Amino acid sequence: MGILREDVVLISPAEKAGDPTVISVNCPDKTGLGCDLCRIILLFGLSITRGDFSTDGKWCYIVLWVDGKTNTRWDLLEKRLLEVCPSYFSTSGIDYYRPVNQQPRQLDVFLLKFWCSCDRKGLLHDITRVLFDLELTIKRVKVSTTPDGKVMDLFFITDSRELLHTNERRGQTILHLKTALGDVLVSCEIESAGLEITACSQGTLFLPSTINEDMFSLELPARHPGGLLASNPISVTVDNTLSPSHTLIQILCQDHKGLIYDTMRTLKDYNIQVSYGRFFAKRKGGCELDLFIVQADGKKIVDRNKQNALCYRLRMELWRPLRVAVASRGPDTELLVANPVELSSRGRPLVFHDITLALKNLNTHIFSVEIGRHMIRDREWEVYRILLDEGDSCRVPRNKIEEGVRKMLMGWE
Repeated sequence: MGILREDVVLISPAEKAGDPTVISVNCPDKTGLGCDLCRIILLFGLSITRGDFSTDGKWCYIVLWVDGKTNTRWDLLEKRLLEVCPSYFSTSGIDYYRPVNQQPRQLDVFLLKFWCSCDRKGLLHDITRVLFDLELTIKRVKVSTTPDGKVMDLFFITDSRELLHTNERRGQTILHLKTALGDVLVSCEIESAGLEITACSQGTLFLPSTINEDMFSLELPARHPGGLLASNPISVTVDNTLSPSHTLIQILCQDHKGLIYDTMRTLKDYNIQVSYGRFFAKRKGGCELDLFIVQADGKKIVDRNKQNALCYRLRMELWRPLRVAVASRGPDTELLVANPVELSSRGRPLVFHDITLALKNLNTHIFSVEIGRHMIRDREWEVYRILLDEGDSCRVPRNKIEEGVRKMLMGWE
């Protein structure tokens, strides 16, 4: 039997090893609902292998087949999915559609600060993993290593459960960190981060001009004569002949972690509604998407310029959903990772988790970290600046670091 609550979200566990878990969502519709659901599934580290979306404009039915993990907390996933589904009662009023890019309610920010007696391989990833398991979201990080090898970490975090103001929740967090870090942890404190402390944590707004030009370019690479991109072939086509009321977007591309989320967030940012959609991931790594869409006014897209702009944006977002580069920062080596922020101000889940895991696998230590948001070319980006330990970065070639981090982020490991 599935896990049922008010018939809104139904999770049917896999019948045997290797089978997917089936997630069904049946609720009032809103523009961007598919994006919100796929973001949560990505946050839980699950991969969507197949999907069906359908709506009549007021009510929607979504079925997603996902590859689960043995430690997936399905009850918690159900709860998080329910939180983004509109209420049954929202269909009774004329104003049941919320603004598509409405800003999420701001959660209180807390400062987690601790000292470690020494640095070690994977220390930062172990911390990140504990916070992820506790549903504590990292907003910013200030990590530094003293000359004698001690580590001081400042994590600015929010609590999805909204309980971090209580002594019980703080004590639980500190206990989990002590268990994970052992004798390395010297001290650990959690306090409310006031506006002044939060403002001081923003870090430098300066980004090297060469990084700006290369990392945040909105130009697609050269094409083969056949019309596909030179790397990671992507085909996005428009068809207005198959439906009298909808525009069909067909996408053929290589699968990657969060592909459905990247597609849906792009459509959400364009305020486009998916009336019917189908997604299928092939065994050899390719995937197909058929999406019947309408604009905010409920009409198909007939303007050729709008069609071309949407197709171009989809190709760009699916070709490079994240930007990765390794550069020099004075005499040191710096890893930079950037991802676009939704217009609703939500960032991509698990980016810092995957970066630290990749560096742990590469046996590369982290000297310091800065996480901040930057407006570049009229888009908001979440930028991770990670200064690598000089000794380690000399042993691992820069191209290997860039390749390893990119593969981890894209799910190609």
